[in-house]
Amino acid sequence: MSRVGKVPVSIPSGIEVKVEGTELVAKKGNLEKRLETHGRVNVEVKDNEVVFTRKDESKEASAFWGTYRSLFNNIVIGLDKGFKKSLEINGVGYRANVNGKVLELQLGFSHPVNYEIPEGIDIKVEKNIITVSGTDKQQVGQVAAEIRGFRPPEPYKGKGVKYTDEVIIRKAGKAAGK
Repeated sequence: MSRVGKVPVSIPSGIEVKVEGTELVAKKGNLEKRLETHGRVNVEVKDNEVVFTRKDESKEASAFWGTYRSLFNNIVIGLDKGFKKSLEINGVGYRANVNGKVLELQLGFSHPVNYEIPEGIDIKVEKNIITVSGTDKQQVGQVAAEIRGFRPPEPYKGKGVKYTDEVIIRKAGKAAGK
């Protein structure tokens, strides 16, 4: 029995939910998000809640039950509040700025790194903090990971791009000679 799957997803006011065949559609204003369930779970919209139930008693059905419930919950939270990840740039001469739909990063390479900002993602830069926000949790996390991947923090001086809540375990330098 999935502990995640049996909890219904509550729908906040302003978000409209409907079932179209095997697809769940959540709408807020002109934003629309879809979740294809491939008929692996039963979906019911009651009052202001979406209830997911298993098709059968198999282990696979139980796994899909919790997964689809979590995915739809993330869609609802994304439409209601949105998701945000913050990155911090540490290092002499390391900086970032946004020009239109391009994030320009100077990370100690001989050339600037230009990152094309995907559709549905908003990036803001204040001093050395980059804030990635959007309605899709997976996409926000992916974009933040790609930006961090350009120059991950190194363990000796801590230079690089890290998540603001990330703790870098520092190493001692070389021991002095005899």
